[in-house]
Amino acid sequence: MTSHSLITRARRLADDLLTPHAEQVDQEGVPATHIEAIKQSGLLGVSAPVSYGGSAAPGAVARETAEILAGACCSTWFVQTQHHTPVMTLTKSELPVRESLLGPLARGELMSGVAYAHLRAYPRVPVRVTRERGGWRFDGTVPWYTGWGLNDVMLLAGVTDADEALFAFTEAREQPGLRPSTPMRLAALTASRTVSLELNDFWLPDDAVALRTPYAEWARIDRPKPTNASPAVFGVAAAALALLDDDTADPLRTRLDEVRKAAYALAEHPVPHEHLAERLALRTQAYEVLMTATTAAVVAGGGRSLSLTSRAQRLAREALFLLVQGQTAESRAAHLKALADS
Repeated sequence: MTSHSLITRARRLADDLLTPHAEQVDQEGVPATHIEAIKQSGLLGVSAPVSYGGSAAPGAVARETAEILAGACCSTWFVQTQHHTPVMTLTKSELPVRESLLGPLARGELMSGVAYAHLRAYPRVPVRVTRERGGWRFDGTVPWYTGWGLNDVMLLAGVTDADEALFAFTEAREQPGLRPSTPMRLAALTASRTVSLELNDFWLPDDAVALRTPYAEWARIDRPKPTNASPAVFGVAAAALALLDDDTADPLRTRLDEVRKAAYALAEHPVPHEHLAERLALRTQAYEVLMTATTAAVVAGGGRSLSLTSRAQRLAREALFLLVQGQTAESRAAHLKALADS
């Protein structure tokens, strides 16, 4: 475990607010007060540059704070985790929007959502971007957008006619040409306020653009990201193990620590495109421990685990969600093969 002030803040937030209210949030939705507490904690700037008000903390700190938040309240973690991709996109951007938004996002004055996972469906193009009137027109459907009504801004992406990936910021609200669905009812994380977005002649100016790059280049950089095990998996698994007696939990905790150590060592590897098969194998192994841990928690709770007030059943449903969160065709195939071979 790492010693850092942000980790201390994350643990305090988890102990004092997130964990005590997690079952209520699961049933009623992430409240604005939770988001305000996240904003004030400094955790939204964990990886942002110090010069813009962030902490520029090491990757190990970002991963551990994510574990803590996810293990305490996975719905709240999932809403706030969307924020970190826009921050890192702006950190690497040289376009004007960096100066207007990076500081407020790094300091937690604003929170951003993301609407870009559909890019991974290429060559299918769910959102097409067309040059128009000195700006860009977005048309299509964003299948998943998390944090509607909680986020201040969003990072919206699509593919241009020239096969470029284009990312631009806009306010996270209904606007002419941008219409949200009703919030989705999901088996897990309904609390995260996830909607789909219909885009019809939705126009954004040039100065909203944060990234414009050939799709192949974006995909090359993006490809390793979904191959790594998510810190949330380790956080939810640890929370489930905490519900068990030591005789049951200790062997699983040892296995979890082994997989975590190996997965995080690869996450720190200086060449992200190397060891992809090993990364996917460790991702699958992390899932195996997660499902065993959450199943054990349900079994240990007996019939009480079927109550919606049961922490064990909430964690088990969150584990199901994490099985497919960030999933790509490549990670799905690796996971299914591992299941078939077991």
